[in-house]
Amino acid sequence: MQRISSIPINRLMTAFSFIIALAVIVPATVWAGPPFITDDPEPVEYRHGELYISSIYTNTRDGKTGTLPHVEFNYGVVPDVQLHLLVPLAFSHPNGGPTMYGPGDTELGVKYRFIHESDYIPQVGIFPLVHVPTGDSDRGLGSGHVPVFLPVWLQKSWGPWTTYGGGGYWINPGTDNRNHWQLGWLVQRDMTKALTLGAEIFHFGKQTTDGRDETGYNIGGIINVSEAHHILFSAGSDIAGDTRFNAYLGYQWTFGPKEEEKK
Repeated sequence: MQRISSIPINRLMTAFSFIIALAVIVPATVWAGPPFITDDPEPVEYRHGELYISSIYTNTRDGKTGTLPHVEFNYGVVPDVQLHLLVPLAFSHPNGGPTMYGPGDTELGVKYRFIHESDYIPQVGIFPLVHVPTGDSDRGLGSGHVPVFLPVWLQKSWGPWTTYGGGGYWINPGTDNRNHWQLGWLVQRDMTKALTLGAEIFHFGKQTTDGRDETGYNIGGIINVSEAHHILFSAGSDIAGDTRFNAYLGYQWTFGPKEEEKK
């Protein structure tokens, strides 16, 4: 749950310029919980929504891939249930090959929280995802198949600290592809009302027959420009695996009825 305030515009522009420089200068992971790969079980509130305009950059031993940009929309359709849609413009630049750019695979999902957090019990939810093959697999912009992710996520908070994580199983069809597990855990802290910082560690099992297990980390945060407008960023690398560097940079708009309107 983000704690909202505002920050002076000159400090905001300085921070935003630094984030853009980091994402650009420092040189087929799924980023489930912006700005991180690890997700949480907390759905968008009933009748509230989130709109993200974001970009992802990944540099591996085989080349560079990402989105430029992708649009993500989440909406609380009923209490404890969130609908999810992600539509990307993807790019792919294999080593020694041309850069391809165009529509990527569309992501659909439903997040359902079935246990609420108490003093001693974490909140728990599921967030199944399916990737619809709308991207051109021949140009490296999509998988050409319909992968499905079946995770369980947990979260617990203490004052300014929040920790969440879990994982699930990927059903990953296609020649030479393998079903595999994804695991992750994150710790974050509200540094001020305008800034939250966090770090995660994640693990993916072998995704192809000739691939390798992947274990990596990301460090990032959220800048609350105002109650409705937020900037999200993260960057990291693999500890073991093929990813040399990955980064996320996005803008989030949150909206919904005021408290007095809901009564």
